[in-house]
Formats: sequence, C-alpha cells, structure tokens
Amino acid sequence: MRLKRSAAFGAGLLALTVAIPAQAEPGAMSIAAFLAKAEALRAKGPFALMSGDYKLLKEEVTGAAQVYRARLRGEQAAGRPSSCPPARAPFGSDDVMAQMRSYPVAQRGQLTVGTAVADLFRARYPCGTK
Repeated sequence: MRLKRSAAFGAGLLALTVAIPAQAEPGAMSIAAFLAKAEALRAKGPFALMSGDYKLLKEEVTGAAQVYRARLRGEQAAGRPSSCPPARAPFGSDDVMAQMRSYPVAQRGQLTVGTAVADLFRARYPCGTK
C-alpha cells in the first residue's frame, strides 16, 4: 500500500513538473515568436499596454541586454570584448525591432532575442581597431 502511494505521489509530482515549465533564460525567445507577439500587440493599439505580452516582450529584451552585458564583462576582463558600449547604451523599441527584422524570415525561428540584442550592441558599438 505504501509503495502504491509513493508511486502515485511520484507520478503526480512528475505531472506537476511537466505542467509547470521551467523559466527560460532571458532572451531565449525566438525572433519569430517575438515579432509575432509584437505585431499582435501593435494591432491592439493603446490597449497593448494592458496585455501581459507587453510586459513579457519588454522583460525579454531587458533580460537579454543584461545577459549580454554580463557576458561582455567577462570578455572585457579577458581583453577580448565583442563590443565597446558606453555605460548607458539605450536602445529604443524601433532599434530592437529593426534589428530583428534585419534577419531573413527563414532564420528567425532559429535565432533568439538574445542573439539580436548582442548583434545590435556589436553593430552599434564596435570596438576600435588597435
């Protein structure tokens, strides 16, 4: 009887972990998914600000930028930075959207928001030749 209860508990716990997905790393969303959500929000007009997707997309880009900056600190410590941005390097939503739209449509499903943000930093703030 005890074994059956343990097995049932284990199966229930497994079902719960499958039902609740792990939080993905910021910037892991595909560019295709991001652009689809962004277009849907744009269609909502001013009501987009009340959508949960608005916050999700904002956090996705902000999180990707934070992940990139953390990686950049390591690159700087090693003497090989991939970009040389100022301490405050603001990007507007138009900058980010333009970067994402610059990738071929066929590749957008395989590329992530994190890739787009990193590429935007590298394009906007290249390091000078030494």
